[in-house]
Amino acid sequence: MIPPSNSPYPSSGLRRREWLRVGGLGALGLSLASLTGRSARAAQGAAATNASFGRAKSCILLFLSGGPPQHDTFDPKPDAPLEVRGTFRSISTKVPGLNFCETLPYTAGVADQLTVIRSMTTDIHAHSTSGAFMLTGYEPPSKVENVPAGPQDWPSIAAAVGALKPSQRSPLSSVVLPEFIHNNGNITWPGQNGGFMGAAWHPMLMKCNPNEQPMHIEGMSLVEGVTSVRLSERFNLLQQLDAHFQAGARNDAVAGLERMDQKAFDVLHSDASRRAFELERESSALRDNYGRHKFGQSVLLARRLVEAGTRLVQVNWPRDAGDETVNNPMWDTHANNAARVRDVLAPQFDRTFATLIADLQSRGLLDETLVVVMAEFGRSPKINVNGGRDHWGSCFSVVLAGAGVGGGQIIGASDRLGAFPAARPVRPPDLAATIFHLLGLDPTSEFVDPTNRPRRLTDSGLPLRELVGA
Repeated sequence: MIPPSNSPYPSSGLRRREWLRVGGLGALGLSLASLTGRSARAAQGAAATNASFGRAKSCILLFLSGGPPQHDTFDPKPDAPLEVRGTFRSISTKVPGLNFCETLPYTAGVADQLTVIRSMTTDIHAHSTSGAFMLTGYEPPSKVENVPAGPQDWPSIAAAVGALKPSQRSPLSSVVLPEFIHNNGNITWPGQNGGFMGAAWHPMLMKCNPNEQPMHIEGMSLVEGVTSVRLSERFNLLQQLDAHFQAGARNDAVAGLERMDQKAFDVLHSDASRRAFELERESSALRDNYGRHKFGQSVLLARRLVEAGTRLVQVNWPRDAGDETVNNPMWDTHANNAARVRDVLAPQFDRTFATLIADLQSRGLLDETLVVVMAEFGRSPKINVNGGRDHWGSCFSVVLAGAGVGGGQIIGASDRLGAFPAARPVRPPDLAATIFHLLGLDPTSEFVDPTNRPRRLTDSGLPLRELVGA
């Protein structure tokens, strides 16, 4: 499929007019440009032998775009100077001795299910490149801001999981919603797709607002007047056109089209997949608890998708209307940090996240679902003259739950100012290796790129022993 002009995914190399010449999207009567993803050839390493390997059947990754302040969430510093600790109090959680910031009262109530890494570090202070490091586990060649996505990028964790550990129960193996991540100016971050593995590895991007009723997902709706029978007829025609086209144009981009068409057709034709998007099946009370906002309903949709068999769902913190013109979009609180965290950001995240953990547990899904809360970096220890906190990749917090990782524990520690790791620094390759291990992918294994070059799944990352055992 050819990505739309505003797609975060690089072109597959096949020109749009060539695709349309043989029928393309018009032949199906669909808008499926963003639906991609397939299994690829991979050299899976020797399976790990400890009991934690493959303990997670699925993963929900919550990415808090912009960078939440560690001081004002999971790593309060009540004894630091006022210009560092801020005005928020430290509160007790369900776990004795484990304190969170007062902005997270609901999350404090499920702390016995959480593991908090307080020594995460990238040493990169730029959104896009620190973000690429976190999303892929591979250190980017450049550490500057506004490096755009390109075909040379390392595949994201979401892409690798979808390609190397495809779902056995759903045509949706790896999903990203409700939107891709970009800097102001619509500059898409690298590390969000299949990178050098091509379009066939892209996770399925579902641009939507699940808080709207009826919910519309770009690329997931039939053109008016196209019934299920007509869809099948048009798909068969497209397959014939594909076969004719491929006979005269053999290259990697064309070779992947048939598989991507099949995946798109499977999604639209699968009753279970379609039902996962019907949030109205949930009680009003539960939807209220998740939060009647874009992030909250996206997380509820993520739970429904993993329940239906999706292997990994990544929920990106969405932009608010007008975010392109302000100095602190999403969690990027360069100004007025305390008020924005207190009044907007933390209340949405706090209740949504705590509801997700409780909901998964009540459904018997928490033990088999890995939940990861992360971002590209944290915020600076010292509050600036505008009452904000600035970019800080030297030390920040990541939270994990489910999949038997154990609750109520802390991995690592920041120093007294929350500025640098004081113990057990954790880097993105180790986090990626932990996610892969728990999902049943050996982090030391190799896959083969389009040039037949073997590539290691992680860049020397090791799963965290505190979470996976020896």
